[in-house]
Amino acid sequence: MDDQRKRLLRTELIIFVVLLIIDLIVAPMVTAHQKVAVSYSKFLDQIEEKKIDNVTIEDETIEYTLKGDETNTVYTTGEMNDPDLVNRLEESGATFTQTVENQSIWSNPFFYFLMTFVLPILLIYWLLRRNMKRMKKNMDDGQFTFTPCGDGGGFGFGNMGKSNARVYKGEKTGVTFMDVAGQDEAKDNLIEIVDFLNHPEKYQEIGAKMPKGALLVGPPGTGKTLLAKAVAGEAGVPFFSISGSEFVEMFVGRGAAKVRDLFKQARDNAPCIVFIDEIDTIGKKRDGAGSIGGNDEREQTLNQLLAEMDGFDGSKGVVLLAATNRPEILDPALTRPGRFDRRIPVELPDLEGREAILRLHAKDVKCSPEIDFNVIARASAGSSGADLANIINESALLAVRDHRKQVVQKDMEEAIEIVIAGEQKKGKVMSTKEKLIVSYHEIGHALVAAKQKNSAPVHKITIIPRTKGALGYTMQVEEDDENLISKDELYARIVTYTAGRAAEELIFHSVTSGASNDIEQATKMARAMITRFGMSETFDMTALETVNSQYLGGDTSLACSSRTAARVDDEVIALIRKAHAEAYKILEDNIAKLHELAKYLYEKETITGEQFMYILNKPAEIPTKAQN
Repeated sequence: MDDQRKRLLRTELIIFVVLLIIDLIVAPMVTAHQKVAVSYSKFLDQIEEKKIDNVTIEDETIEYTLKGDETNTVYTTGEMNDPDLVNRLEESGATFTQTVENQSIWSNPFFYFLMTFVLPILLIYWLLRRNMKRMKKNMDDGQFTFTPCGDGGGFGFGNMGKSNARVYKGEKTGVTFMDVAGQDEAKDNLIEIVDFLNHPEKYQEIGAKMPKGALLVGPPGTGKTLLAKAVAGEAGVPFFSISGSEFVEMFVGRGAAKVRDLFKQARDNAPCIVFIDEIDTIGKKRDGAGSIGGNDEREQTLNQLLAEMDGFDGSKGVVLLAATNRPEILDPALTRPGRFDRRIPVELPDLEGREAILRLHAKDVKCSPEIDFNVIARASAGSSGADLANIINESALLAVRDHRKQVVQKDMEEAIEIVIAGEQKKGKVMSTKEKLIVSYHEIGHALVAAKQKNSAPVHKITIIPRTKGALGYTMQVEEDDENLISKDELYARIVTYTAGRAAEELIFHSVTSGASNDIEQATKMARAMITRFGMSETFDMTALETVNSQYLGGDTSLACSSRTAARVDDEVIALIRKAHAEAYKILEDNIAKLHELAKYLYEKETITGEQFMYILNKPAEIPTKAQN
């Protein structure tokens, strides 16, 4: 508190000095007229030349201006005992006045000094004293405010310690568990909290205590904030919502003050729910980096949050919910039992969950009754709830674009492609050779996938360019969600990734840059097999790589020596080379079908999985020479 008072006093002193400079120096300079002193003889010469415009005769000085002087300069000279001055001025045509000695109180030097110097100082001193008393009172109450010009007015920092949390009455969140789909396990965990808020006596009777806090953990877009609002909506209690970034401020101590104010409001409105979104902003592990002594604003805010969580009684009906997609960086003191007692995973939805989310969002859209949501759910594997909501919206936009009154199946399928690969680039014109190369490239992927035992079925093949950079793509859709992937299945995927380049080499005896994404995916998968999945005979079950931020892309970092890393690189290269050779051999053995399918795709530009399999399984046509 002493440091805060010292900083506040320094700020007020600076304000005082600035006001003093303005009052004594700047203001007189701005208001003063520009005056030039001249001799009385020159003044007489200007009268004779009839240059004088206005003259003011005072007790000891004469001030005048000249005709045609655009600068409005005021000239001054001393008063002389000249009885003919009035006659000279009348003859020159000048206008003149004579002032009588000013008897107003402002002419009194003492009064002028009192009003322009002493009074402003006394006023500022009074304001400082008043504010210091208010600040001391607010600090005792857990708030930090500075309002020298009234509450929130003038140059003050009004409401500096207020949390500014958004407050909703429970029913006004507009969300209940009926509005959340695909997260049944998370809802089951939260239903107990709702029951405690509605019927606390059941738990108090047996001596059970509700967890003080629940941490919602999962990838972006999975519905963590939606679940928190649904808890408040079901319980019908006030809902305080604030983002972690709103606690981080430039002024030291302000974040901690906001935490105190937030919990004070929560205690006053119990039972209620406090929701802190992106809590990793203030909840990072404390390591002392970035500040002298390790006591920066962020750590002060975290320390205050920990103290408040220890200080409030969970039996009073205050439940703290928080959300993050970076749980690995949270301070252990924040996630220990007694603070965030319960960790609730909010993962990407499975097949059943995706179908439920699609149907939920489709209620607000006019859809054809013939839409198969199961097919759309299977084609959108790996999508979050936000992605699925976007797919429904994109399909509705496509229906309007085609002047239809309802969404149909093809709109949904096209919407998935828009989310994954972008809009069709209808203005993109490929040359005949490029189009032919892309056709063979994509059929190479599809043909090799179809000829392997452990590959997902081909759903669609297209060579229409997309806005996200793809000149074409082959879509494979699993029949069911996979929780475990075998070594053979991963290897089959690598073989499929290399098949596009292998088709270019086989048919055109050359390679292009079109396989860049395939190479990246194949390398990443082969490295994961060796370093993380223990699928290497050389390294066996040794972990050589760690995953960072699993919910934000899953970037990895090596956890081995440089010598071992070089051996890992050799293994990755050998594995991809083996898969590449296998893909080439499959295409070489089925070159007639490769030609036939590539020609068909070249003509149609887009074919379905059913069309592809029909041509692949029917008797082969007579092979033709490769087109170059």
